[in-house]
Amino acid sequence: MTPVAIIGAGPIGLELAIALKQAGIDYIQFDAGQIGATMQWYPPEMVFHSSADRLALAGVPIQVPDQQKPKREEYLAYLRAIVEQFALEVRTYERVDSVQRKGDGTFELATTAINGSHLYHVRAVVLAVGAMHMPRLIGVPGEDLPHVSHYFRDPHTYFHKQLLIVGGRNSAVEAAIRCQRAGAYVTIAYRGEDFDPSVKFWLLPEIRAMIRDERVTFLPRTNVVEIRRGTALLDRSAVGGRQSAEEPIHDSTADRRLPTADSLSEIAADFVLLLTGYRQDTHLFEMLGVDLQGADRKPRLDEETMETNVAGVFVAGTAVAGSPEERVRVIVEDCHVHVPRIVKALQSRT
Repeated sequence: MTPVAIIGAGPIGLELAIALKQAGIDYIQFDAGQIGATMQWYPPEMVFHSSADRLALAGVPIQVPDQQKPKREEYLAYLRAIVEQFALEVRTYERVDSVQRKGDGTFELATTAINGSHLYHVRAVVLAVGAMHMPRLIGVPGEDLPHVSHYFRDPHTYFHKQLLIVGGRNSAVEAAIRCQRAGAYVTIAYRGEDFDPSVKFWLLPEIRAMIRDERVTFLPRTNVVEIRRGTALLDRSAVGGRQSAEEPIHDSTADRRLPTADSLSEIAADFVLLLTGYRQDTHLFEMLGVDLQGADRKPRLDEETMETNVAGVFVAGTAVAGSPEERVRVIVEDCHVHVPRIVKALQSRT
Protein backbone atom coordinates (compact mmCIF):
# COMPACT_ATOMS: atom_id res chain seq x y z
CA MET A 1 0.00 0.00 0.00
CA THR A 2 1.36 3.41 -1.00
CA PRO A 3 1.42 6.05 1.76
CA VAL A 4 0.23 9.03 -0.35
CA ALA A 5 -1.63 9.72 -3.58
CA ILE A 6 -1.26 13.17 -5.18
CA ILE A 7 -4.09 13.92 -7.57
CA GLY A 8 -2.98 16.65 -9.93
CA ALA A 9 0.39 17.53 -11.49
CA GLY A 10 0.29 21.29 -11.73
CA PRO A 11 3.08 23.41 -10.20
CA ILE A 12 2.18 22.82 -6.53
CA GLY A 13 1.43 19.14 -7.12
CA LEU A 14 4.92 18.73 -8.60
CA GLU A 15 6.53 20.75 -5.81
CA LEU A 16 4.83 18.51 -3.26
CA ALA A 17 6.07 15.40 -5.08
CA ILE A 18 9.64 16.72 -4.85
CA ALA A 19 9.26 17.45 -1.15
CA LEU A 20 7.81 14.01 -0.40
CA LYS A 21 10.60 12.35 -2.34
CA GLN A 22 13.23 14.34 -0.44
CA ALA A 23 11.52 13.44 2.85
CA GLY A 24 11.60 9.74 1.99
CA ILE A 25 7.80 9.42 1.82
CA ASP A 26 6.61 7.13 -0.95
CA TYR A 27 3.81 8.50 -3.12
CA ILE A 28 1.97 8.01 -6.40
CA GLN A 29 0.90 10.95 -8.58
CA PHE A 30 -1.83 11.21 -11.20
CA ASP A 31 -3.05 13.77 -13.70
CA ALA A 32 -5.95 13.43 -16.10
CA GLY A 33 -3.86 15.27 -18.70
CA GLN A 34 -0.24 16.29 -19.10
CA ILE A 35 1.74 18.03 -16.36
CA GLY A 36 0.61 21.65 -16.08
CA ALA A 37 -2.50 20.73 -18.08
CA THR A 38 -4.46 23.89 -17.27
CA MET A 39 -1.63 26.04 -18.59
CA GLN A 40 -1.69 24.21 -21.91
CA TRP A 41 -4.86 26.03 -22.89
CA TYR A 42 -3.48 29.44 -21.94
CA PRO A 43 -2.97 31.48 -25.13
CA PRO A 44 0.43 31.16 -26.82
CA GLU A 45 3.04 33.62 -25.52
CA MET A 46 0.85 34.64 -22.56
CA VAL A 47 2.86 36.46 -19.90
CA PHE A 48 2.22 35.41 -16.29
CA HIS A 49 1.13 37.99 -13.75
CA SER A 50 3.72 36.72 -11.23
CA SER A 51 7.48 37.15 -11.57
CA ALA A 52 9.81 34.23 -12.20
CA ASP A 53 11.07 34.02 -8.61
CA ARG A 54 7.51 33.71 -7.27
CA LEU A 55 6.66 30.91 -9.69
CA ALA A 56 9.84 28.90 -9.09
CA LEU A 57 9.51 25.47 -7.46
CA ALA A 58 11.69 23.66 -4.92
CA GLY A 59 14.37 26.37 -4.98
CA VAL A 60 15.11 25.90 -8.69
CA PRO A 61 15.20 29.29 -10.46
CA ILE A 62 13.33 29.89 -13.70
CA GLN A 63 15.81 31.08 -16.30
CA VAL A 64 14.08 33.72 -18.41
CA PRO A 65 15.97 36.54 -20.15
CA ASP A 66 14.88 39.35 -17.79
CA GLN A 67 14.17 37.24 -14.67
CA GLN A 68 10.79 38.93 -14.45
CA LYS A 69 7.62 37.35 -15.79
CA PRO A 70 7.84 34.07 -17.72
CA LYS A 71 5.69 33.27 -20.72
CA ARG A 72 3.45 30.24 -20.97
CA GLU A 73 5.94 28.31 -23.12
CA GLU A 74 8.85 29.11 -20.80
CA TYR A 75 6.96 27.92 -17.75
CA LEU A 76 5.79 24.68 -19.36
CA ALA A 77 9.42 24.00 -20.39
CA TYR A 78 10.44 24.72 -16.78
CA LEU A 79 7.91 22.19 -15.46
CA ARG A 80 9.25 19.55 -17.84
CA ALA A 81 12.79 20.29 -16.67
CA ILE A 82 11.70 20.01 -13.01
CA VAL A 83 10.20 16.55 -13.63
CA GLU A 84 13.41 15.38 -15.30
CA GLN A 85 15.78 16.99 -12.79
CA PHE A 86 14.10 15.31 -9.82
CA ALA A 87 13.21 12.11 -11.70
CA LEU A 88 9.54 12.45 -10.81
CA GLU A 89 7.17 9.71 -11.89
CA VAL A 90 3.81 11.16 -12.89
CA ARG A 91 1.02 8.97 -14.23
CA THR A 92 -0.17 11.46 -16.85
CA TYR A 93 -3.34 10.92 -18.84
CA GLU A 94 -4.66 8.76 -16.01
CA ARG A 95 -7.90 10.14 -14.64
CA VAL A 96 -9.01 9.39 -11.08
CA ASP A 97 -12.65 8.48 -11.58
CA SER A 98 -13.46 7.70 -7.96
CA VAL A 99 -11.86 7.71 -4.55
CA GLN A 100 -13.44 6.10 -1.51
CA ARG A 101 -12.50 6.00 2.15
CA LYS A 102 -12.51 2.44 3.46
CA GLY A 103 -13.48 1.24 6.94
CA ASP A 104 -9.86 1.04 8.08
CA GLY A 105 -9.22 4.70 7.18
CA THR A 106 -7.35 3.97 3.94
CA PHE A 107 -8.49 5.00 0.46
CA GLU A 108 -9.24 3.15 -2.77
CA LEU A 109 -8.70 4.98 -6.05
CA ALA A 110 -10.16 3.84 -9.36
CA THR A 111 -8.53 5.31 -12.45
CA THR A 112 -8.82 5.18 -16.22
CA ALA A 113 -5.63 5.36 -18.28
CA ILE A 114 -4.67 4.84 -21.90
CA ASN A 115 -3.87 1.20 -21.13
CA GLY A 116 -7.07 0.50 -19.19
CA SER A 117 -8.54 0.76 -15.69
CA HIS A 118 -6.62 0.45 -12.43
CA LEU A 119 -7.18 0.27 -8.67
CA TYR A 120 -4.84 1.70 -6.03
CA HIS A 121 -4.85 1.66 -2.23
CA VAL A 122 -3.26 4.50 -0.28
CA ARG A 123 -3.17 5.85 3.26
CA ALA A 124 -3.62 9.56 2.43
CA VAL A 125 -4.88 11.63 -0.49
CA VAL A 126 -3.77 15.11 -1.56
CA LEU A 127 -6.16 16.94 -3.88
CA ALA A 128 -3.97 19.28 -5.94
CA VAL A 129 -6.54 19.58 -8.71
CA GLY A 130 -6.58 23.36 -9.19
CA ALA A 131 -9.66 25.52 -9.48
CA MET A 132 -10.27 25.78 -13.23
CA HIS A 133 -11.67 22.68 -14.90
CA MET A 134 -14.52 23.91 -17.07
CA PRO A 135 -15.85 27.23 -18.37
CA ARG A 136 -18.59 29.18 -16.69
CA LEU A 137 -21.49 29.19 -19.12
CA ILE A 138 -23.56 32.34 -19.63
CA GLY A 139 -26.69 30.38 -20.56
CA VAL A 140 -27.82 32.11 -23.75
CA PRO A 141 -29.11 30.55 -26.98
CA GLY A 142 -26.28 29.79 -29.39
CA GLU A 143 -23.58 29.35 -26.78
CA ASP A 144 -22.89 25.87 -28.16
CA LEU A 145 -22.50 26.91 -31.81
CA PRO A 146 -19.23 25.84 -33.48
CA HIS A 147 -17.94 29.40 -33.94
CA VAL A 148 -18.26 30.10 -30.19
CA SER A 149 -15.45 29.28 -27.76
CA HIS A 150 -14.66 29.76 -24.07
CA TYR A 151 -10.92 29.41 -24.74
CA PHE A 152 -8.60 31.86 -26.50
CA ARG A 153 -5.77 30.10 -28.27
CA ASP A 154 -4.42 31.45 -31.57
CA PRO A 155 -5.05 35.04 -32.77
CA HIS A 156 -4.41 33.94 -36.36
CA THR A 157 -7.80 32.21 -36.33
CA TYR A 158 -9.56 35.59 -36.40
CA PHE A 159 -7.59 37.36 -39.14
CA HIS A 160 -9.93 39.66 -41.12
CA LYS A 161 -12.97 38.36 -39.23
CA GLN A 162 -15.53 40.07 -37.02
CA LEU A 163 -14.72 38.91 -33.48
CA LEU A 164 -16.97 39.52 -30.47
CA ILE A 165 -15.21 39.13 -27.09
CA VAL A 166 -17.36 39.00 -23.96
CA GLY A 167 -15.69 40.09 -20.73
CA GLY A 168 -13.70 42.90 -19.17
CA ARG A 169 -10.82 41.38 -17.26
CA ASN A 170 -7.37 40.06 -18.12
CA SER A 171 -8.36 37.25 -20.46
CA ALA A 172 -10.73 39.40 -22.50
CA VAL A 173 -8.43 42.41 -22.69
CA GLU A 174 -5.38 40.37 -23.67
CA ALA A 175 -7.36 38.49 -26.32
CA ALA A 176 -8.68 41.76 -27.76
CA ILE A 177 -5.20 43.29 -28.00
CA ARG A 178 -3.59 40.27 -29.58
CA CYS A 179 -6.39 39.56 -32.02
CA GLN A 180 -6.50 43.17 -33.17
CA ARG A 181 -2.75 43.05 -33.76
CA ALA A 182 -3.35 39.91 -35.86
CA GLY A 183 -5.85 41.74 -38.05
CA ALA A 184 -9.20 40.87 -36.46
CA TYR A 185 -12.07 43.36 -36.27
CA VAL A 186 -12.65 43.27 -32.52
CA THR A 187 -15.68 44.25 -30.44
CA ILE A 188 -15.65 43.88 -26.64
CA ALA A 189 -18.98 43.58 -24.81
CA TYR A 190 -18.80 44.05 -21.05
CA ARG A 191 -21.48 44.49 -18.45
CA GLY A 192 -19.39 46.91 -16.39
CA GLU A 193 -18.89 50.60 -16.89
CA ASP A 194 -15.17 50.13 -17.51
CA PHE A 195 -12.52 47.43 -17.48
CA ASP A 196 -11.90 45.78 -14.13
CA PRO A 197 -9.11 47.36 -12.04
CA SER A 198 -7.43 43.94 -11.77
CA VAL A 199 -6.42 44.02 -15.47
CA LYS A 200 -2.62 43.76 -15.81
CA PHE A 201 -1.11 47.23 -15.66
CA TRP A 202 0.74 46.83 -18.96
CA LEU A 203 -2.43 45.91 -20.87
CA LEU A 204 -4.70 48.81 -19.91
CA PRO A 205 -2.85 51.61 -21.75
CA GLU A 206 -2.74 49.58 -24.95
CA ILE A 207 -6.41 48.59 -24.98
CA ARG A 208 -7.44 52.16 -24.20
CA ALA A 209 -5.31 53.42 -27.08
CA MET A 210 -6.89 50.88 -29.44
CA ILE A 211 -10.37 52.00 -28.38
CA ARG A 212 -9.41 55.67 -28.72
CA ASP A 213 -8.04 55.06 -32.24
CA GLU A 214 -11.15 53.03 -33.16
CA ARG A 215 -9.17 49.87 -33.78
CA VAL A 216 -11.28 48.11 -31.12
CA THR A 217 -14.96 48.77 -30.36
CA PHE A 218 -15.84 48.77 -26.67
CA LEU A 219 -19.47 48.31 -25.60
CA PRO A 220 -19.81 48.82 -21.82
CA ARG A 221 -23.03 48.04 -19.90
CA THR A 222 -23.80 45.33 -22.45
CA ASN A 223 -25.14 41.76 -22.15
CA VAL A 224 -25.22 39.06 -24.80
CA VAL A 225 -28.82 37.94 -25.29
CA GLU A 226 -28.38 35.45 -28.13
CA ILE A 227 -25.63 34.20 -30.41
CA ARG A 228 -26.62 33.49 -33.98
CA ARG A 229 -24.76 32.27 -37.04
CA GLY A 230 -22.76 35.30 -38.10
CA THR A 231 -24.35 37.76 -35.67
CA ALA A 232 -25.01 38.33 -31.97
CA LEU A 233 -27.93 40.02 -30.27
CA LEU A 234 -26.86 42.44 -27.54
CA ASP A 235 -28.69 44.26 -24.77
CA ARG A 236 -27.17 47.70 -24.13
CA SER A 237 -29.11 48.32 -20.90
CA ALA A 238 -27.06 46.24 -18.45
CA VAL A 239 -27.19 47.52 -14.88
CA GLY A 240 -24.11 47.71 -12.66
CA GLY A 241 -20.64 46.29 -13.14
CA ARG A 242 -20.77 43.00 -11.30
CA GLN A 243 -20.64 40.52 -14.15
CA SER A 244 -17.23 40.19 -15.74
CA ALA A 245 -14.97 37.83 -17.62
CA GLU A 246 -14.37 35.75 -14.51
CA GLU A 247 -17.77 36.04 -12.79
CA PRO A 248 -20.92 33.97 -13.14
CA ILE A 249 -24.21 35.21 -14.47
CA HIS A 250 -26.64 36.47 -11.84
CA ASP A 251 -30.33 36.47 -12.67
CA SER A 252 -31.54 38.57 -9.74
CA THR A 253 -33.53 41.67 -10.60
CA ALA A 254 -30.92 43.71 -8.75
CA ASP A 255 -28.31 42.75 -11.35
CA ARG A 256 -30.35 42.47 -14.56
CA ARG A 257 -33.36 44.00 -16.22
CA LEU A 258 -35.43 42.76 -19.13
CA PRO A 259 -34.24 44.15 -22.47
CA THR A 260 -36.48 46.46 -24.44
CA ALA A 261 -36.73 46.92 -28.17
CA ASP A 262 -34.75 50.15 -27.87
CA SER A 263 -31.91 48.49 -25.95
CA LEU A 264 -31.40 45.55 -28.32
CA SER A 265 -28.98 45.61 -31.22
CA GLU A 266 -27.55 42.99 -33.57
CA ILE A 267 -23.91 43.09 -34.58
CA ALA A 268 -21.79 41.04 -36.97
CA ALA A 269 -19.87 38.23 -35.27
CA ASP A 270 -18.04 35.64 -37.36
CA PHE A 271 -16.55 34.31 -34.10
CA VAL A 272 -17.42 34.77 -30.43
CA LEU A 273 -15.05 34.38 -27.48
CA LEU A 274 -16.95 33.99 -24.22
CA LEU A 275 -14.15 34.59 -21.74
CA THR A 276 -16.42 34.19 -18.75
CA GLY A 277 -14.00 32.44 -16.41
CA TYR A 278 -13.78 28.85 -15.21
CA ARG A 279 -15.00 26.76 -12.32
CA GLN A 280 -13.77 23.80 -10.32
CA ASP A 281 -14.87 20.20 -10.74
CA THR A 282 -15.73 19.22 -7.16
CA HIS A 283 -16.82 15.62 -7.67
CA LEU A 284 -13.77 14.12 -5.88
CA PHE A 285 -14.29 16.44 -2.89
CA GLU A 286 -17.95 15.44 -2.73
CA MET A 287 -17.16 11.75 -3.15
CA LEU A 288 -14.81 11.90 -0.18
CA GLY A 289 -17.23 13.89 1.97
CA VAL A 290 -15.14 17.07 2.14
CA ASP A 291 -17.19 19.96 3.49
CA LEU A 292 -17.47 22.67 0.80
CA GLN A 293 -18.30 26.02 2.32
CA GLY A 294 -19.93 29.25 1.17
CA ALA A 295 -20.82 30.47 -2.28
CA ASP A 296 -17.28 29.72 -3.49
CA ARG A 297 -17.57 26.13 -2.17
CA LYS A 298 -14.11 26.26 -0.61
CA PRO A 299 -12.99 23.02 1.10
CA ARG A 300 -12.95 23.24 4.89
CA LEU A 301 -9.44 22.55 6.14
CA ASP A 302 -6.91 23.13 8.89
CA GLU A 303 -4.56 25.90 7.70
CA GLU A 304 -1.71 24.45 9.76
CA THR A 305 -1.78 21.03 8.09
CA MET A 306 -3.96 21.56 4.97
CA GLU A 307 -6.00 18.54 6.11
CA THR A 308 -9.74 18.70 5.44
CA ASN A 309 -12.58 17.64 7.70
CA VAL A 310 -11.99 14.10 6.33
CA ALA A 311 -9.02 12.52 8.09
CA GLY A 312 -6.23 11.73 5.64
CA VAL A 313 -7.50 14.04 2.87
CA PHE A 314 -5.40 17.15 2.19
CA VAL A 315 -5.73 20.02 -0.28
CA ALA A 316 -2.81 21.78 -1.99
CA GLY A 317 -2.50 24.60 -4.48
CA THR A 318 -5.23 26.76 -5.94
CA ALA A 319 -7.79 24.03 -5.22
CA VAL A 320 -8.15 25.65 -1.77
CA ALA A 321 -10.06 28.52 -3.43
CA GLY A 322 -12.99 26.41 -4.61
CA SER A 323 -14.89 28.15 -7.41
CA PRO A 324 -14.73 31.88 -6.66
CA GLU A 325 -17.86 33.74 -7.67
CA GLU A 326 -15.80 36.81 -8.39
CA ARG A 327 -12.16 37.19 -9.37
CA VAL A 328 -9.48 34.58 -8.81
CA ARG A 329 -8.05 35.22 -5.34
CA VAL A 330 -5.50 32.39 -4.97
CA ILE A 331 -2.64 31.97 -7.44
CA VAL A 332 0.41 29.70 -7.59
CA GLU A 333 2.72 32.08 -5.74
CA ASP A 334 0.35 32.01 -2.74
CA CYS A 335 0.46 28.23 -2.46
CA HIS A 336 4.11 27.26 -1.92
CA VAL A 337 3.48 27.31 1.83
CA HIS A 338 1.07 24.39 1.46
CA VAL A 339 3.91 22.00 0.67
CA PRO A 340 5.88 22.04 3.96
CA ARG A 341 2.64 22.01 5.95
CA ILE A 342 1.47 18.81 4.26
CA VAL A 343 4.90 17.14 4.45
CA LYS A 344 5.16 17.91 8.16
CA ALA A 345 1.66 16.52 8.80
CA LEU A 346 2.43 13.33 6.88
CA GLN A 347 5.82 12.86 8.57
CA SER A 348 4.16 12.98 11.97
CA ARG A 349 2.02 9.97 10.99
CA THR A 350 4.57 7.72 9.32
